[in-house]
Amino acid sequence: MRETLTTRFRKVAVGGTFGRLHSGHLHLLEKAFDVGDEVIIGLVTDELLKRYPKEHRIASYAYRKTQLLRCLSTLGVAPRASIVPLNDAYGPTTTDGSIEALVVSRETDYRSREINDLRIARGLKPLIVVVVEMVLAEDRLPISTTRIERAEIDRDGHLLHKESSRTIGA
Repeated sequence: MRETLTTRFRKVAVGGTFGRLHSGHLHLLEKAFDVGDEVIIGLVTDELLKRYPKEHRIASYAYRKTQLLRCLSTLGVAPRASIVPLNDAYGPTTTDGSIEALVVSRETDYRSREINDLRIARGLKPLIVVVVEMVLAEDRLPISTTRIERAEIDRDGHLLHKESSRTIGA
Protein backbone atom coordinates (compact mmCIF):
# COMPACT_ATOMS: atom_id res chain seq x y z
CA MET A 1 0.00 0.00 0.00
CA ARG A 2 1.34 3.45 -0.92
CA GLU A 3 0.74 6.43 1.36
CA THR A 4 0.35 9.90 -0.10
CA LEU A 5 -1.27 11.73 2.78
CA THR A 6 0.64 12.94 5.80
CA THR A 7 -0.41 10.19 8.21
CA ARG A 8 1.28 9.71 11.57
CA PHE A 9 2.64 6.33 12.58
CA ARG A 10 4.03 5.20 15.92
CA LYS A 11 7.10 3.59 14.36
CA VAL A 12 8.57 3.93 10.87
CA ALA A 13 11.75 2.67 9.27
CA VAL A 14 14.13 4.17 6.74
CA GLY A 15 17.50 2.89 5.62
CA GLY A 16 20.56 3.64 3.57
CA THR A 17 24.29 3.98 3.31
CA PHE A 18 24.24 7.72 4.10
CA GLY A 19 27.73 8.04 2.63
CA ARG A 20 27.95 11.79 2.35
CA LEU A 21 24.89 13.39 3.84
CA HIS A 22 23.28 15.59 1.21
CA SER A 23 19.98 17.35 0.46
CA GLY A 24 18.41 14.11 -0.77
CA HIS A 25 19.23 12.34 2.49
CA LEU A 26 17.86 15.27 4.49
CA HIS A 27 14.62 15.19 2.49
CA LEU A 28 14.24 11.45 3.14
CA LEU A 29 14.98 11.78 6.85
CA GLU A 30 12.71 14.79 7.30
CA LYS A 31 9.82 12.86 5.71
CA ALA A 32 10.45 9.91 8.01
CA PHE A 33 10.23 12.18 11.05
CA ASP A 34 7.20 13.99 9.60
CA VAL A 35 5.22 10.75 9.45
CA GLY A 36 6.70 8.82 12.38
CA ASP A 37 6.78 9.34 16.11
CA GLU A 38 9.75 6.98 16.35
CA VAL A 39 12.12 6.39 13.43
CA ILE A 40 14.37 3.39 13.07
CA ILE A 41 17.24 4.26 10.74
CA GLY A 42 18.97 1.28 9.22
CA LEU A 43 22.58 2.17 8.45
CA VAL A 44 24.43 -0.08 6.01
CA THR A 45 27.40 -1.76 7.70
CA ASP A 46 30.93 -2.03 6.37
CA GLU A 47 30.38 -5.79 5.97
CA LEU A 48 27.33 -5.29 3.74
CA LEU A 49 29.23 -2.72 1.66
CA LYS A 50 31.93 -5.33 1.00
CA ARG A 51 29.29 -7.56 -0.58
CA TYR A 52 27.89 -4.70 -2.70
CA PRO A 53 30.85 -2.42 -3.41
CA LYS A 54 30.30 1.11 -4.68
CA GLU A 55 32.40 2.70 -7.39
CA HIS A 56 33.68 5.23 -4.87
CA ARG A 57 35.07 5.10 -1.35
CA ILE A 58 32.55 5.05 1.48
CA ALA A 59 33.47 6.21 4.97
CA SER A 60 33.41 3.68 7.81
CA TYR A 61 30.20 2.74 9.58
CA ALA A 62 31.40 4.49 12.75
CA TYR A 63 32.08 7.75 10.89
CA ARG A 64 28.77 7.64 8.99
CA LYS A 65 26.89 6.94 12.22
CA THR A 66 28.58 9.90 13.92
CA GLN A 67 27.66 12.19 11.01
CA LEU A 68 24.10 10.90 11.00
CA LEU A 69 23.76 11.48 14.77
CA ARG A 70 25.11 15.02 14.34
CA CYS A 71 22.56 15.65 11.57
CA LEU A 72 19.69 14.28 13.69
CA SER A 73 20.74 16.52 16.58
CA THR A 74 20.81 19.54 14.29
CA LEU A 75 17.32 18.69 13.05
CA GLY A 76 16.17 18.33 16.68
CA VAL A 77 14.92 14.76 16.19
CA ALA A 78 17.69 12.68 17.77
CA PRO A 79 15.57 11.60 20.79
CA ARG A 80 13.03 10.04 18.39
CA ALA A 81 15.64 8.10 16.40
CA SER A 82 17.25 4.70 16.72
CA ILE A 83 20.14 3.83 14.42
CA VAL A 84 20.51 0.12 13.78
CA PRO A 85 23.14 -1.68 11.68
CA LEU A 86 21.96 -3.07 8.35
CA ASN A 87 23.78 -6.33 7.68
CA ASP A 88 21.32 -7.21 4.92
CA ALA A 89 18.96 -5.30 2.65
CA TYR A 90 16.01 -5.55 5.04
CA GLY A 91 17.14 -5.01 8.63
CA PRO A 92 14.38 -5.21 11.24
CA THR A 93 11.61 -4.43 8.74
CA THR A 94 10.93 -8.11 8.02
CA THR A 95 10.82 -9.23 11.66
CA ASP A 96 9.63 -6.30 13.80
CA GLY A 97 5.83 -6.30 13.90
CA SER A 98 5.73 -2.93 15.65
CA ILE A 99 7.04 -1.10 12.55
CA GLU A 100 4.04 0.34 10.73
CA ALA A 101 5.52 2.18 7.75
CA LEU A 102 8.59 2.32 5.56
CA VAL A 103 9.94 5.53 4.04
CA VAL A 104 11.84 4.98 0.78
CA SER A 105 13.13 7.03 -2.10
CA ARG A 106 11.68 6.48 -5.55
CA GLU A 107 15.02 4.81 -6.40
CA THR A 108 14.68 2.19 -3.66
CA ASP A 109 10.90 1.65 -3.79
CA TYR A 110 11.42 -1.83 -5.33
CA ARG A 111 12.88 -2.96 -1.99
CA SER A 112 9.60 -2.19 -0.20
CA ARG A 113 7.81 -4.86 -2.26
CA GLU A 114 10.44 -7.42 -1.25
CA ILE A 115 10.09 -6.43 2.39
CA ASN A 116 6.31 -6.69 2.34
CA ASP A 117 6.45 -10.09 0.63
CA LEU A 118 8.76 -11.34 3.41
CA ARG A 119 6.54 -9.82 6.13
CA ILE A 120 3.45 -11.52 4.70
CA ALA A 121 5.30 -14.85 4.46
CA ARG A 122 6.20 -14.47 8.16
CA GLY A 123 2.64 -13.65 9.19
CA LEU A 124 3.27 -9.92 9.71
CA LYS A 125 1.10 -7.10 8.45
CA PRO A 126 2.54 -5.37 5.35
CA LEU A 127 4.09 -1.96 5.89
CA ILE A 128 2.54 1.24 4.59
CA VAL A 129 5.08 2.58 2.09
CA VAL A 130 5.79 6.30 1.90
CA VAL A 131 7.68 7.09 -1.30
CA VAL A 132 9.79 10.24 -1.36
CA GLU A 133 10.74 11.75 -4.70
CA MET A 134 14.42 12.16 -5.43
CA VAL A 135 15.86 15.64 -4.86
CA LEU A 136 17.19 17.01 -8.12
CA ALA A 137 20.39 18.94 -8.71
CA GLU A 138 20.62 22.06 -10.88
CA ASP A 139 20.96 19.85 -13.96
CA ARG A 140 17.63 18.12 -13.09
CA LEU A 141 19.39 14.82 -12.31
CA PRO A 142 19.10 13.26 -8.82
CA ILE A 143 21.52 14.30 -6.10
CA SER A 144 23.57 11.29 -5.03
CA THR A 145 26.71 10.50 -3.08
CA THR A 146 28.19 9.04 -6.27
CA ARG A 147 27.76 12.34 -8.09
CA ILE A 148 29.22 14.24 -5.14
CA GLU A 149 32.22 11.89 -5.04
CA ARG A 150 32.75 12.42 -8.76
CA ALA A 151 32.84 16.19 -8.04
CA GLU A 152 29.91 16.80 -10.40
CA ILE A 153 27.78 18.49 -7.73
CA ASP A 154 27.94 19.62 -4.13
CA ARG A 155 25.72 18.35 -1.31
CA ASP A 156 22.98 20.80 -2.27
CA GLY A 157 23.00 19.85 -5.95
CA HIS A 158 24.91 22.85 -7.28
CA LEU A 159 26.98 22.01 -10.34
CA LEU A 160 30.70 22.20 -9.68
CA HIS A 161 31.88 22.13 -13.29
CA LYS A 162 29.58 24.08 -15.52
CA GLU A 163 30.24 23.60 -19.19
CA SER A 164 31.58 26.73 -20.75
CA SER A 165 29.35 28.17 -23.41
CA ARG A 166 30.80 28.20 -26.89
CA THR A 167 30.05 30.76 -29.48
CA ILE A 168 29.11 29.18 -32.79
CA GLY A 169 31.16 30.48 -35.70
CA ALA A 170 33.77 32.12 -33.50
